[in-house]
Amino acid sequence: MTDRTDEVWASMLDIVTHNLEDWRSVVSEAVGLPFSRVRVIRRLSAAPLTMGGLADAAGMDAPAASVAVNDLERRGLVVRATDPSNRRVRMVALTAEGREMLDRVHAVRPVAPPEFTVLGSAELEVLAGILSRVEDAAELTRA
Repeated sequence: MTDRTDEVWASMLDIVTHNLEDWRSVVSEAVGLPFSRVRVIRRLSAAPLTMGGLADAAGMDAPAASVAVNDLERRGLVVRATDPSNRRVRMVALTAEGREMLDRVHAVRPVAPPEFTVLGSAELEVLAGILSRVEDAAELTRA
């Protein structure tokens, strides 16, 4: 990595973090849930998780994860079940209503921040291509 790579990354982080809270607010308002609950639902989208795994995936401590799961369970969006392969382990999974909520979350399309209005259509296409390459590289490192 070069100093310039780090500078570009810092600029991207600045733009994203400056606008992230606005996006979270839009999502929360659209689905009627605090974003901490949305985060839990999104982390359960691929497969059920243990409470510890969910806490780690959602970036929260175990007590906060427990509070979130209790709330989502009361709302009928998640269910706790015994892991069939290890009866001592409790798993958290989305219910059908939880999957519907996940669909509602995904239906909230992000709107580009005002900073992007300075880019023309050709520049946006170049940026999209660059970001696609970075996403592909990220997928390779995760695999």
